[in-house]
Amino acid sequence: MNLDKFLENKPLFYDEIDYQRFPKIFHSIKHHFKIPKIIHLVGTNGKGTTGRFLATALFNLGYKVGHYTSPHIMKFNERVWLNGVDVSDETLQIEHIKLSNILDKNHLDELSYFEYTTLLAMKIFADYDYVVLEAGLGGEFDATAVFDKVLTLVTPIDIDHQAFLGDTIKEIATTKLNAIQNNAIIASQKHLEVYEITNKMSKKYNIKKIENILDKNDLKSIKNISKKLNLVKYLENNLSLAICALKFLNIEYKESDFKNSKLFGRLSEINENILIDVGHNPLAATSILNQLKPNKYILIYNSFKDKDYNQILSILKPIILNVEIIDIDGQRVESINKLQKVLNDLKIKYTKFKEVKPNKKYLVFGSFSVVEQFMKEYNG
Repeated sequence: MNLDKFLENKPLFYDEIDYQRFPKIFHSIKHHFKIPKIIHLVGTNGKGTTGRFLATALFNLGYKVGHYTSPHIMKFNERVWLNGVDVSDETLQIEHIKLSNILDKNHLDELSYFEYTTLLAMKIFADYDYVVLEAGLGGEFDATAVFDKVLTLVTPIDIDHQAFLGDTIKEIATTKLNAIQNNAIIASQKHLEVYEITNKMSKKYNIKKIENILDKNDLKSIKNISKKLNLVKYLENNLSLAICALKFLNIEYKESDFKNSKLFGRLSEINENILIDVGHNPLAATSILNQLKPNKYILIYNSFKDKDYNQILSILKPIILNVEIIDIDGQRVESINKLQKVLNDLKIKYTKFKEVKPNKKYLVFGSFSVVEQFMKEYNG
């Protein structure tokens, strides 16, 4: 079966997840896989950009590198990056057929969209030196957690995906940090609970803080790379974590190794008056506020039901001129009436998105789905 049609029949989201299913299925077919050295990424924000900085540097240093990230903006191929480029349709289809022949029919049907595509990516990465592997929404129970890892990178942790991860920072951080197998580097965190948990785990694992790895030369290089790539502050923090990983691996880097390492959709300027960002939680909103204030923008926005859009809009309010609500598809999309009520309560003016006007500044933010829909309409 064609991969696109096969994935169309896989639900993207579940009300309940069987956390034992994927480890059992992978164990039954593990002998069919050749697993490279894996650097695992867990956290709430910054996994994609941290991973791309690291994968690009490793590739420019001469290694064969794969980067698995999710979700995608326009096309599934964005999730599987091979030595500097997105995977081809042909490679995806060839490996899909191979994987389909390995799995029995029941397992093929049972696997979720993310579980199956994680296996597919790992088949494609078989002969690589390194794989930078980004967790989906979790840590301990994420499909990516079943593979042996040489290092775990922990990006900033905040409230998100409460239905699956828990309602408190302690619960969420514990679930994510339980993905650590041996070695980990922790990015700067805003919640003390994350450090408290890692301190307890340090008795069992080798866990280092980012601040204890970087020296003066690294900090100088980070500033130089950031300037060349025109990085905003939070992306510079993600670059720092990637450099820590290289130092842990005892790989010497040059500033030029990070050329072409920016990941699209992270406060990306697609026109002189349009910024897009796939962030979708309060931590991302805070990072954007700190970067863009005191400028003001028309916010092109929509939200899923499980997102704290009240808090997100409250955070962004100082830089919002007004909101233009863009239509997105899916059962998880919040009702327009509830979104409008929050906007009214916050005294933020709103209309429906129709078109981009050349003399206005726009910020497109809300989720990958919001950015995807905007790009379709903007380019269409």
